[in-house]
Amino acid sequence: MRFKFVIPLLIIVLLGLMSSVYVVREGQVALVLNLGRVARTDIGPGLHFKVPLIETARVFDRRFVATAFSPERSLTSERKDVSVDFVAIIAISDVVAFYRATSGIEADASLRLEPIIKNSLRNEINANTLTELVSGNRSEFVERQLPAINEAAKSLGMRIIDIRIKQIDLPTDSQVIQQVYNRMRAERQEVATRLRAEGEERARAIRGEADREQTVLLAEAERDAQTLRGEGDAEATRIYGQAASRDPSFYAFQRSLEAYRAAFEKGESVIVLERNDPFLQYMRSDR
Repeated sequence: MRFKFVIPLLIIVLLGLMSSVYVVREGQVALVLNLGRVARTDIGPGLHFKVPLIETARVFDRRFVATAFSPERSLTSERKDVSVDFVAIIAISDVVAFYRATSGIEADASLRLEPIIKNSLRNEINANTLTELVSGNRSEFVERQLPAINEAAKSLGMRIIDIRIKQIDLPTDSQVIQQVYNRMRAERQEVATRLRAEGEERARAIRGEADREQTVLLAEAERDAQTLRGEGDAEATRIYGQAASRDPSFYAFQRSLEAYRAAFEKGESVIVLERNDPFLQYMRSDR
């Protein structure tokens, strides 16, 4: 009979022991509730004990968690509609405040955090132009809003480590996209027109420089040619003078032959001269 009562007793003791032990793993934090009220908090990793049926242990993940929120749609300072997609890096900073604000439900914590983050981001978006949002420093964009966000999130026992802007889009149901495309197209056309004008101006300058150099080269070549011709004529005159001074009669004969050759070159020339004209002196048979 005694053996029949030992086994149930052992089972009850074992169940009681199991219900009085809980484990907190690395990266987690726990608190113990005594009849619904917080009894112990900030319990770190390890094996811990609690009073069965009276105390309840709640364990929470204290590591950084990346939480994606729905894109925030806002207006820029120039009244253009944009959609900002972002991810928040969140961690529990005060486990008691977190439990009291959300009952330890992480989904409720995300719902409570979402309007806090979006309101701050909306203020920043409203203060900047579309160009500043797209091409600006997004880290500075976030750093300006983190203090205010964390101050509001403190009541939830949470801390925002960082906010990463994934992308900034223009809503497809607005006319902003077409306006942006038109503006980009106009800017590209302006750049193309300026480049073409600069190219044409450069081409005219190159052509003008080439024409100037051509004129200078032709002038210099003509000058050199005139100089060479003058020097050649002078040398020829000097040689003719020397030849004439050595044998004047032969020089006169040579000059007459050159004159005959020039006069009768085509073979059809007719020259009417007097009989005793000096031009014919070397053509008479008596000489």
